[in-house]
Amino acid sequence: MIRFPLPHRDGILLGLTGLLGGVLLWGLGLHTTDFRELLPSWVTLVPLTVMAFLELLRRSCPRTALIVGTVAVIADQFTHGNLATVIMFTDVMYAAVVYGTPASARRIPVTTGLITVAITIAALAWLRRPEALLIGVVTGLVSFAPALTGATLRNHREAAEAARLRAEQTALLAEIDRNQAIAAERSRMARELHDMVANHLSAIAIHSTAALSIGEPKASTDALTVIRENSVQGLSEMRRLIGLLRDSSGDQEPAVAPALDGLEALLAKARTFGSDSGLVFVLDDGRESGGRLPAPVEMAAYRIVQESLTNALKHASPGTVTVALTHTDRLLKVLVTSPYGERPGPRAPGSGAGLVGMQERVTLLDGEMEAGPVTAGDGTKIWQVRAELPAEDDTELSA
Repeated sequence: MIRFPLPHRDGILLGLTGLLGGVLLWGLGLHTTDFRELLPSWVTLVPLTVMAFLELLRRSCPRTALIVGTVAVIADQFTHGNLATVIMFTDVMYAAVVYGTPASARRIPVTTGLITVAITIAALAWLRRPEALLIGVVTGLVSFAPALTGATLRNHREAAEAARLRAEQTALLAEIDRNQAIAAERSRMARELHDMVANHLSAIAIHSTAALSIGEPKASTDALTVIRENSVQGLSEMRRLIGLLRDSSGDQEPAVAPALDGLEALLAKARTFGSDSGLVFVLDDGRESGGRLPAPVEMAAYRIVQESLTNALKHASPGTVTVALTHTDRLLKVLVTSPYGERPGPRAPGSGAGLVGMQERVTLLDGEMEAGPVTAGDGTKIWQVRAELPAEDDTELSA
């Protein structure tokens, strides 16, 4: 069973208007050609009716409508002729370009243009009178002009659609960039929060375990004192970070980013926390005195040392923890070594987030980092964290 597509309301309106208008012109005796005595007058209504029906197919079957419409308008010239039939044919030609395939939209204007030129030349050669040019003009108005108008409209529509697609793609890319920026900012905040409070929480876990396992009142009091100090400091740093995140007015000055000048204070805290575990902390700063590095580099190096000391407090066996810094060939080298093995006493469980955070910081600066157990020169096994960060002195950058 063949099903014809439902016509568009514009096609119904055009077909009905054209049919009624053509019937009115026929009833008034208004024709476009000389009377054909061989054919009765009512034959003019046949091409008119066919063309009115083709208006219903102008969107759904534009190519078929154009082919049949061409036959109908040619047949109309052999009858008394009706202006409504010609006008509806121009609309079918226009619709064939606008709603047809891209190939048809390219070929139809060229074809109608060539047909117009050919008919004009043929009319001049046959009639040999200047009035023959009117035949070419009428042919162009009926075929080439509607096709050219449809091609222009179609080009504008395609350009508008392409602009809309580009705008959607731009908006999509902007949304992707925004999501990536949000994810990167969340990752950065997670690293900052971990680095700020992990050291304090590790000390709290170690000393709270000691307070529970040791029965001496003095040792328990000392452990609780350390727990309180670390709790207050960790809470203060967390509040400072949350305050910076909440404050968007810019009235408050941002907190000073940690720098390598604060390593002595960082190791002093580590000595306090690790004294009961048999750990000795040594700083070997081989940098030139007074030399300053870019803030991101100093902050990354500080956080690497801080996390390495935290891991040593949690996992290292009794011995010496060494922090060595060197700045040569525009590279800042950070080396932290600690005894490897099972140390006696309580240990705080670790999730491995610190190593991930250190690696992310180094990657962001296009540096290199290695962390893992190695064998020292004397045959002992140590845990080593080695990082190389590209850096230049501020004086060199200004030069």
